[in-house]
Amino acid sequence: MTDTTPRTLDCGKTIEELSDYLSADRIPYDPSIETCPECLNALEALSGVSQLSRDLLAHDAANLPAPPANWMEQLMATIHDEVRAGRSVPLHHPDPRVILTVTEGALRALIRNVGDDVPGIMIGKCQFNGDVETPGAPVDVTVTASIAWKYPIPEAASELRDAVRETLTTHTHLNVMSVNVTVEDLHGYNTTTQEMP
Repeated sequence: MTDTTPRTLDCGKTIEELSDYLSADRIPYDPSIETCPECLNALEALSGVSQLSRDLLAHDAANLPAPPANWMEQLMATIHDEVRAGRSVPLHHPDPRVILTVTEGALRALIRNVGDDVPGIMIGKCQFNGDVETPGAPVDVTVTASIAWKYPIPEAASELRDAVRETLTTHTHLNVMSVNVTVEDLHGYNTTTQEMP
């Protein structure tokens, strides 16, 4: 059964509205979207989905297995969940009177950007397990991904794991105990016998 319930962000915009706005090449300019961090994170994630869809269509459709019927709906639901602000993660500052935080949503967007830099990777979900609001508390990071069929899974997963850990170490003060990468599927899989490029 198809879920047609609009997915609304905390700012009031829906994923469907943002998808339409992106489809129109962000014209006319909408300042309520373009100045909203939550909307901008969603637009970036939707852009990645759009590019993946174009890449898949570029393959010979006769040689590709059909994606699950609800594939796009699952991606849209994931984007909705991922761009929500979530908990506030404290950042250190030398002045004790200054309180700095970054949201989980912003960190998920950061990890999504890191994933875009790893060849063949499409980030699915990202979850922070543990008390991210208490400095020094142990935190485990779980990332799901789809990998293009021509890339070796262990190497791509390892590269993503290292990139996520390095980024979180550089930009946060989280006590990251582990980064777990789960490859949920392959995209662009060709069922015909071909030599690897």
